[in-house]
Amino acid sequence: MVRALLWILAAVLLGGIVHLSTVLAMPQAAKQDAYSRLVPLTPVNTMVQLAAPTAEAAIVPFMDPAFAQAVCRYDLTGGALKLITPVSQAYTSVTFYTRKSVAYYAINDRAAGRRTIELDLMTPEQHAEVPEEEDVTAADRLIIESPSTMGLIVLRALAPEPGAMPMARGALAGATCGIQPVQ
Repeated sequence: MVRALLWILAAVLLGGIVHLSTVLAMPQAAKQDAYSRLVPLTPVNTMVQLAAPTAEAAIVPFMDPAFAQAVCRYDLTGGALKLITPVSQAYTSVTFYTRKSVAYYAINDRAAGRRTIELDLMTPEQHAEVPEEEDVTAADRLIIESPSTMGLIVLRALAPEPGAMPMARGALAGATCGIQPVQ
């Protein structure tokens, strides 16, 4: 009886280890992650609005149809990136992802406290080269350090009702992302 319980316990433990290893390895082994799906649709360092998801097709799985979405696929090898996006009347969020779909920073219009969200995205090495200016405070310039040189910036604007979708899409149409000129 005790021997049978030990075998069952060992089998459950081994099954748990295999399951956990598989779940943790899947994001690395996936061939059609969000970045790969967006490569043919989005030029580098350019903001592109995504089509509204339908029941038959969505560019990325689990897109919420109540949100207008735009994506900037970035590459920081050419320099730091400047992101400017106006906020919509309902709700706007900006989320940063690495090339491997790991979210590392997010901000929304409530946290920004302004009519636009404006920030600089750069690698830690690029941030170290930024000169310290006495007249520019941290509140004036939001700098985000990216853990990787390539990734995605996803903007979402809420349309609280279907008739408000043009307003949400209009807010995202004014968004820009691009490499900053060297100063």
